Amino acid sequence: MADKRKVIITVAQTGNFQGKAQNPNLPEQPSEIIQSAYDCYNAGAAIVHVHARDKDGNSCNDPKVFAEINTGVRAKCNMITQNSTAPATKPGSEADDGVQLLYDDSVRDALPEMCSLDTSLITTVWGDLCFIYRWERDWLIKHGLRMRELGIKPEIEAFNLESVEDVYQYLVPAGVCKLTDDPNEPVNITLVMGMNKVSQGAISYTQKNHDYMIDLILQNAAGMPVNMTTMAIAANQLHGVTYGMLKGCHARVGMEDNINYAYREPAKSNAQLVERMARIIRELEMDVATPEEARAMIGLKQI
Repeated sequence: MADKRKVIITVAQTGNFQGKAQNPNLPEQPSEIIQSAYDCYNAGAAIVHVHARDKDGNSCNDPKVFAEINTGVRAKCNMITQNSTAPATKPGSEADDGVQLLYDDSVRDALPEMCSLDTSLITTVWGDLCFIYRWERDWLIKHGLRMRELGIKPEIEAFNLESVEDVYQYLVPAGVCKLTDDPNEPVNITLVMGMNKVSQGAISYTQKNHDYMIDLILQNAAGMPVNMTTMAIAANQLHGVTYGMLKGCHARVGMEDNINYAYREPAKSNAQLVERMARIIRELEMDVATPEEARAMIGLKQI
């Protein structure tokens, strides 16, 4: 009998946008994020995608806050830590704000195993703020190679079709997307679906768009190993992530992407969202990947 397919669950708990005003159960401070991550680990999540907040709950990229969270999660469980490199949601924030962690020698002992690496040139509007994220090709290569130097594997976030082509035409040839030159080490790509309401340049969520993104990745990969994860925003999360699993993708859930559990029903916790996705995976005759299994699939060292 063939083994069941393993699905990696990533939980994105906090994000840079929504806060306790939108859902009081959203974790903001390090202690909340650490405990929530542990609850999500017990529910089946293998990867925790981490954003940092300051003491007032505002998004920030303070390396010491990331280090506190990374250390705290590791003290409780062996989840894979994946730190965000998205710029903080504050006036004047630019792309370089998101990568401070990579250049701060004081936190070398608390680096994550993975970091997000957002592709594309997109414009995001949040309240009265408007950000033009200039994740240019040279910028991506520079900081992606820095991640490789530090032993941090990038999780590529692709917002549209052009960014998928950039991954394979520029980043992969530059050695950005992997930790080694082993041809069997996979590239890890998250399909960011449905950010179009706040981000000009991001693809909307439809099953046809989802299919097209998957097909374009496989076409450009041309047989090279790749792990695809679906990230679907707001009301698209449950249906989009489930559809993605049926198409061979891994799953990302959490209050960063959707603060609700159901229509007009705020999520009680991130673990509640993970528990549901783990249940769906098993109902679909697949298995939830453990952190050890996820590391092997991604190409990370076991810890």
